[in-house]
Amino acid sequence: MPEAPRPDLAAMIAPLGRALMAAEMPVLERHGLTMWAYAVLLGLGGEPVYTQAALAKAIGADKTRIIAVLDDLQRRELITRAPDPADRRVNLVSLTPAGRDLRDRAQAEIQRNEEELLSQLPAADRKAFLRSLQILAATVAEQAN
Repeated sequence: MPEAPRPDLAAMIAPLGRALMAAEMPVLERHGLTMWAYAVLLGLGGEPVYTQAALAKAIGADKTRIIAVLDDLQRRELITRAPDPADRRVNLVSLTPAGRDLRDRAQAEIQRNEEELLSQLPAADRKAFLRSLQILAATVAEQAN
């Protein structure tokens, strides 16, 4: 007997993504963050310092779009921006200890909430699902570069 056709990936992932983002919003609001501000704080986790352009590319944002977000995060002392000594036309962006702490607290709360959804899967399936998502996300990120 032929296997039943599966739904397209986007048809499965898009509603899940919308539900996950909707669940994140109250957490981010409690921490005084917008989705873009959270994306910036997460994006700065991989490297100690980024140029504004490299950060924008890493998080999938237009570099002009995140300027207001960076201004707000800097005003709140969650990031620092300083001219690049090698090219003073370029700003280097980094997390402050307060920014790292806020990011970590928001992410921990978000991931605790995600565990409720993930608990619907048996442990082995959950591990395989998360590993598969990480592989696919890395593949898409590599293709974007």
